[in-house]
Amino acid sequence: MRGKRPPDPVLLSPDQVWQVIDAQRTSLADLLEDLTDDQWSRPSLCAGWTVRDVAAHLTLQQLGLTDMIGMMRAWRGNLDRTIQHAARRRAAALSTDQIIARIRGTVGSRRHNLGVTPLETLTDILVHGQDIAVPLGRHHEIPPAAAAVSADRVLSMRWPPPLPAARRVRGFRLTATDIHWSTGDGPRVQGPMSAILLVCTGRAAGLRQLSGEGVADLAARLSVPGATGRPS
Repeated sequence: MRGKRPPDPVLLSPDQVWQVIDAQRTSLADLLEDLTDDQWSRPSLCAGWTVRDVAAHLTLQQLGLTDMIGMMRAWRGNLDRTIQHAARRRAAALSTDQIIARIRGTVGSRRHNLGVTPLETLTDILVHGQDIAVPLGRHHEIPPAAAAVSADRVLSMRWPPPLPAARRVRGFRLTATDIHWSTGDGPRVQGPMSAILLVCTGRAAGLRQLSGEGVADLAARLSVPGATGRPS
């Protein structure tokens, strides 16, 4: 008997990608304006990163060659530590109002960091918005189609180097329940597309919205050191 035809890939035009990025930047800036000083200093979903660190990281999304050279001069042994160092320097240098203004100031711009595509910019704002919102108990909606496009990129990219979590979700059948999307083979894991994107980028918090016979094994894989989500 023939198996079911896999879902057609979810596609967004370049204009649609940037429209989602703009909408997410605007709504996240609105969320940040409502936070207390205590909430800015709370841990995010990224181990070792505060909400403030992640928000400051999102002001570093339009780096050109000169900016990248400056960042490399402050090399901290690997890319993750170097990115975190740059974010913490920005977090210390800017007030909360300035961080919010910098994020709002990128709305409408189609610049992105040297060496990446707009899909990495999309993933950054989608996932880092959840890094901030989820631990604070805030709802910050991700459009399922955008999450699907982002997950496809995360799971297929060769450069920038794939996240460790992208390798650890291999061997599972990931299926969205709010959009026609699935990938992989193996024990089934299903749930909202936004939660699937979170686990594909190493955020174990997404597991709470997922079900299926593969969830326990996936949780075990994500708990292994090195699978923790981190800004890209």
